[in-house]
Amino acid sequence: MRAPKSRPVFEPSSRLHELSAEEAALYRQLDPLKIPQHVAIIMDGNGRWAGKRALKRFLGHQQGAESVHFVVETASRINLPFITLYAFSLENNLRRPKSEVNFLMKLLRSYLVGNVKRMNDNNVRMTYIGRIHELPSEVQDTMQWASEATARNTGTTLTLALNYGSRSEIVDAARSILTELIAEAHQRGCSLEDLIQVDGLEARLDEHHISDALYTRQMPDPDLVIRTSGEQRISNFLLWQIAYSEIFITDRLWPDFRGIHLLEAIQNYQKRERRFGGLGETFTDEDLDALEPAAQVAEEIVTELIPKQLIPR
Repeated sequence: MRAPKSRPVFEPSSRLHELSAEEAALYRQLDPLKIPQHVAIIMDGNGRWAGKRALKRFLGHQQGAESVHFVVETASRINLPFITLYAFSLENNLRRPKSEVNFLMKLLRSYLVGNVKRMNDNNVRMTYIGRIHELPSEVQDTMQWASEATARNTGTTLTLALNYGSRSEIVDAARSILTELIAEAHQRGCSLEDLIQVDGLEARLDEHHISDALYTRQMPDPDLVIRTSGEQRISNFLLWQIAYSEIFITDRLWPDFRGIHLLEAIQNYQKRERRFGGLGETFTDEDLDALEPAAQVAEEIVTELIPKQLIPR
């Protein structure tokens, strides 16, 4: 696990007046010091949204793109540092009909071209993760243009996961680490085995090395993962990074998701106690003293789990 990074000094947002009345009322109930650093969203339900209205799937995707506007603007108004949206998975690219994939690529280009000014007005910086090099060249060109056009913005970083799969990301990270080790061995004129033996494998490959080789190395791990449409699965999204993230699932379909719903998810997040595998902030020394001795716990486990006729006497 990547060690939790220290939080920057909180700076009150100067744009809270831009929130809707409903959003502002909910924001006042939040603790500004506990706003998550990074929210990742699995945007799901575009097709079902269209199907419920007897519309074609592409209209659901169009409406989903509109939801991105609202959510990102609210995120920028509350000074949310990072928001990552699962926009297009590796599996989408391989398994969806070619006509739908082509439409999604056109929609992506249209979104970027039509919203760079809006992102600049909201001080939003655009980045991407995924196997971007496998996307059509004209899509890559538009993505690079939008990234460069927003590169100087200092507010929310919006990351689109495109042609993204977490298992593929981990494979790419492993390949990157191995390639660097081989290059270093060649530079030193020794074998890879000799290079590893010098410092030991532990010094050459640990969790930090893998984290630093992932697509997301420039951002903190997500504090909160939101999944829309009620599905209770991760769908190959940021598997390494969300090891200790809080997960919020809503039945709301993505095209109906708005900034107020982002704030509701953050409100739910703030009510939770994050332990990172420990005992939590509310656990006291008195609680520790009250714990049963390990030998007693072991005996109770044996008594409960092993049939009585098999327990040694």
